[in-house]
Amino acid sequence: MAFTINTHIDIDAPRQRVWQVLTDFDRYPEWNPFVQSLSGQVQEGQKIKIQLPGMTFRPTVLAFRQNEELRWLGHFLVKGLFDGEHFFQLTSLPNGQTRLTHGEHFSGLLTPIFKKQLLTTTEKGFAAMNQALRKEVQNMKSEIL
Repeated sequence: MAFTINTHIDIDAPRQRVWQVLTDFDRYPEWNPFVQSLSGQVQEGQKIKIQLPGMTFRPTVLAFRQNEELRWLGHFLVKGLFDGEHFFQLTSLPNGQTRLTHGEHFSGLLTPIFKKQLLTTTEKGFAAMNQALRKEVQNMKSEIL
């Protein structure tokens, strides 16, 4: 069984500014309620370390395309048991805003067991991070002016 959590938010700033905040990993503890820390060499094929509330894991970066996409894949214990492919995608909107699409594709044998928790706690965590990112980008914008 597989399923995807897919959230999005529109941010009143260009992609470059949103990307700048999204990829300033050293500042995550200051504003990010979901991903409390992200460390390591964020490059395709490299393992990084991510700390969420109550969990630390080491996924592999699948994509790191400037101003466009960050994607990683993590496994619980072994591949195929419970896998999560997390993604952030930035799309420019005609009005100068940016749409952040933030989600995760879950698969593996244990997915049905975790589905209810993922659809509540995890999805709320994604939404909280989206809101916090928008606020941080907006604060950055006002500091520039």
